[in-house]
Amino acid sequence: MGRKYNILIVEDHALTRFALKTSLGDTDFIGDVYKASCAQEAYNILATKEVDLVIMDLGLPDTNGVVATQEIKKMYKKIKVIILTSHNEENEVIKCLEAGISAYCSKDIKPDKLIELIRDILNGNLWFDSTVSQYVLKTQRTKAQSKQKEDVYNLTLKEKKVLSLLADGNSNQQIAKKLNISINTTKVHVCNILQKLSVDDRTQAAIKAIKENILG
Repeated sequence: MGRKYNILIVEDHALTRFALKTSLGDTDFIGDVYKASCAQEAYNILATKEVDLVIMDLGLPDTNGVVATQEIKKMYKKIKVIILTSHNEENEVIKCLEAGISAYCSKDIKPDKLIELIRDILNGNLWFDSTVSQYVLKTQRTKAQSKQKEDVYNLTLKEKKVLSLLADGNSNQQIAKKLNISINTTKVHVCNILQKLSVDDRTQAAIKAIKENILG
């Protein structure tokens, strides 16, 4: 991946913070790993340190992790956020998605899987726990059924196919394989989709596609 990436762990349980930092410590693509026990401490670290990705718990002592995520994404749009939690309530999941998170996963995830997930997120991919992903997509699509959205974005048929696969959480490599196109062509389609939808990242594109029923 080239350079090393800095990680911030926002978690109120000291043992969990220690375990996470220990798991990430010897990873070749990860540089500094910072720790925060609450949202305010996280804000202070982000104001003084270069951070590429935040691992966020939802049960924080000073504010809900959803609010903390919203604030972080509002102030630092380029920072990737992974929600690592035992919660899967509809309201929290949807608010996190709308804030622009890149992943939502359970605390039961194994350390090696988490490291693989972090690598994927830093490469621009998305990942959601299968049950949460299916539930959110179903809920959002149900809400969108009553909204017949005119195609004002001028997406091509191929771009709509790419967007559909992107909204289902597929990586660029997976999209390329499923559509039998090159990875470079896939990247071009994704770039064009982000520009046409006026969004900053894949997560926002997926949410917009579902909420506005762009794919029908």
